[in-house]
Amino acid sequence: MAAFFAGAETGLMAVNRYRLRHHARLKKRYAIRILQLLKRPDRLLGAILIGSTFTTILASSLATMIALHFWGDQGAFLVAIVLTFIILIFAEITPKTLAAIYPDKVSRWVVYPIQFLLQWLYPIVWLANTIANRSLRLLHINVSNYSVEPLSREELRSVVYDATDKISRQYQHMLLSILDLNRLTVDDVMIPLHHIKGINIEQSSEIIIEQIKQSRHDWIPIYRSHINQIIGILYMSDVLKLLLLGLTLDRDLLQQQLKEPYFIPEGTLLHIQLNYFQQNPNKIAFVVDEYGEIQGLITLNDILEEIVGDFTSSVSIGKRIKKQIDGSYLVDGGVTIREFNRLTGWELPLRKPKTINGLITEHLESLPHIGTSMLIGGYPVEIIFVKDNRVKQARVFPLL
Repeated sequence: MAAFFAGAETGLMAVNRYRLRHHARLKKRYAIRILQLLKRPDRLLGAILIGSTFTTILASSLATMIALHFWGDQGAFLVAIVLTFIILIFAEITPKTLAAIYPDKVSRWVVYPIQFLLQWLYPIVWLANTIANRSLRLLHINVSNYSVEPLSREELRSVVYDATDKISRQYQHMLLSILDLNRLTVDDVMIPLHHIKGINIEQSSEIIIEQIKQSRHDWIPIYRSHINQIIGILYMSDVLKLLLLGLTLDRDLLQQQLKEPYFIPEGTLLHIQLNYFQQNPNKIAFVVDEYGEIQGLITLNDILEEIVGDFTSSVSIGKRIKKQIDGSYLVDGGVTIREFNRLTGWELPLRKPKTINGLITEHLESLPHIGTSMLIGGYPVEIIFVKDNRVKQARVFPLL
């Protein structure tokens, strides 16, 4: 009996409560009963410890009486030593170890007897708990306010990491990316300003139409004189409609098809921006700083790629990140650090700079020069090409 109570105590306290809740939602009776018991751990422990204490004292008393009857005082002392060893091994260590290893199975079998015992001994349990809880209140502990703390975001990340054998690495990456949305901002995934390719509306109609023909995107930013002076977004679907109507494209006609640009402040949290894209027709946003200067561009696809991975990873690797025979990578300086890490599986430090160029410049604390080498986060980096005081291409070697 002592072994039963010892195992019940450890098993019920060590059981996975999140798994229990899942089974309770599936209408598993044992899970529902265990959760009901765990709502008041003071009552549960009261019933178990009353049974455990009673059985241990009863065993000690019976052994002492038998020893005195057959062997006298010396026998009683010897039996006390032997009984201590027996209780320690067979009524404490063994059952508690078993329950700690298999808490789900043990709790499933002990819940019904414990629930019956709690009902049968309720007056005694109530009295014992009342005295114990009053004692705890002296320490400013209110048992009635007890509740299981929910998992924090970092703890949930640990759960996902530990589930490697249960889910594929792709799904694991997606779950971790979703958890990261609350701490990432649009600055982390936006297309930098110097990578935004638009059309200057002040050019001739012929040049504008030629640039439209060469575009590979579904939309094109249209600006006046400088990319910071965005006047609208031209969608290829609108251009196609004009062509199907047999209209001749010119600058004025194209201007009439422009959609109003949408601007957001830098630092906007990624999950907030995703929510906006879901609820509004705009799927493109220009990121501006406190002075209203455009810093970059973000689309719905950029956020989705942050969660599920790149839709065009092979194209990205082929053009902007090229793997070399020695295992190093030739990388465009404008590539974001997050994109590089995602495509290569490496872990360049994610600090304030967002791009490879920014990371190198911050590390050097001076203007970059061709041939300069450095060690960033354990990765050897060599500057290959510099233009306009900006790293245009660098070579990143594997971790030392």
